[in-house]
This record gives sequence, C-alpha cells and structure tokens, in this order.
Amino acid sequence: MDRLLSNQYFEAYYRAIYRNRWDALRKSLLETRARIAFTQGLRVPYSVDPSSVLAAASLRLPDAGLILDACAGPGGKSLVLAARMGPKLSLLANEPSRERRRRLLQVLEEHLDPEQRSRVAVSGFDAASLGGRKSERNRFGGILLDAPCSSERHVLGDAKALAQWKPARPRFLARRQWALLSAAFLVVQPGASLVYVTCAISEEENDGVASRLLKKYGAEVLLDEPDFREGEKTTLGRLILPDASGGMGPLYVARFRKQAAPPSPFLSVGSKG
Repeated sequence: MDRLLSNQYFEAYYRAIYRNRWDALRKSLLETRARIAFTQGLRVPYSVDPSSVLAAASLRLPDAGLILDACAGPGGKSLVLAARMGPKLSLLANEPSRERRRRLLQVLEEHLDPEQRSRVAVSGFDAASLGGRKSERNRFGGILLDAPCSSERHVLGDAKALAQWKPARPRFLARRQWALLSAAFLVVQPGASLVYVTCAISEEENDGVASRLLKKYGAEVLLDEPDFREGEKTTLGRLILPDASGGMGPLYVARFRKQAAPPSPFLSVGSKG
C-alpha cells in the first residue's frame, strides 16, 4: 500500500505541473536517453547525453586562472570543460561522493591527455561549505554547478526509488541546491560566469532555486541566458525535455554573471581634516 501511495504522490505531483503533457513526458523518461560520442579535445571518445555537453559548454571560460566543477562526478561535464580550456586555465573537479569521485578519476585518466590531465585537480569537499570560508571568496574564474536533484528519469526507472518518493523530496533538494548555489556565488569572481544545472523537471528545483539568487543578491547578479536554443525557455533559463528533444535530457540550465558589489552608501567619499 505504501508503494502504491508513493506512486500516486509522484503521479499527482508531476501531472499537476505538466497536465496533458505528462503522459508523453513520462513515457519519454522511461525510454533510452539520447547519447553521442563526445570527441572534441579528448584522446578517447566519451559517451554522453548531448544536453550535458550544452550545459558544460555554457560556462564562459576566462583565459587564465582556476575554474570549478562543483559537483563533477561521474566526469562528463569536466571533460567538456577540460577540452575547452586554454593552456593557462586549470580546473578543480570536485565530487563529495567517494564512489562518484573514484569514477571521476577513472574518466579523467582515460580520456584526457597528460598535459590536459595535469591541469585538472580532483577534490572531495562539500561545495556548500565554501561560502562560509572568507579565504575562498572570489577564488574561481568560473563555476559549473550541476546540483544533486530529483532525477525523475532515475526515479521512474527504479522501483525502490519510486516507492520511497514523497512530495517533500523536491522541497528538500531545493534547500540543498540553494545552499550550493549561494555558496558558489560567493566564491566566484566578479565578472565571472556561474552556470546552475539540474536534471530535474520541477520548477521548484530549477527556476525556483535560480530566482533566489536574483532576489538575495540583486544588482550583483546579471542573468546571462544560455546561448543554445535546444529545449524550451523558462523564466530564467532553458529546460531540455526528452519528449520534445529527441530523447535528450532532462536538463535545466541557468547562467549568471557576477557583478562587482555596489559601493556602500555608508562609506565616506572623502573627509575634511
């Protein structure tokens, strides 16, 4: 009975969002996803969903310095970033999960040439903790945040995950996503690019989280719409859904540019002695 109720919760939640489209979208989520062999700049091709390439390619890269892939496992988007980097740019590929980090290391070793690999470091910290460290503020010249999310395609394909699903799950994940996104904003440099990505299909985890960044930081955040035109436009980004994109996705992408903080009105311009 619990499993039946969980299925009903899931169905009711997403049917309320997508209405008559839900049946077709649900069917497409259960089908085999689109894959391509990504070869650009790699010594061995990597099989990846084309939407993931679009997401990673959305990050505007500086000529030099350090960029961050905040939740990098299993490594596909890190490969796209590494393939695009100039010789003076380095990547920190961070993955807190030990198992996903093991896979990340394997992917980097297999697909990057030695020179590329030498400019990619791997770490395993909780990226949400970065914002509380003043030493990390304005450290990175660009950040890709592919945040943990509901991953409805996975849920539908896993009987146990579907049985355990509750309406509170998107809300819980949205809080985690906001912790990661707000921390990323604090540690990206003024003028740099910040790309927020999920494979969720609920607005709560997509525009809902991205909108908090604009609300909290106001003029310090510039909305920088992704360049690609696949998928459909949302209020703040683009959402690629498999029922309308040949099996690609699902993937949500929102891109921002951090502006310099406005001067405080309480700071004196000058003083008379």
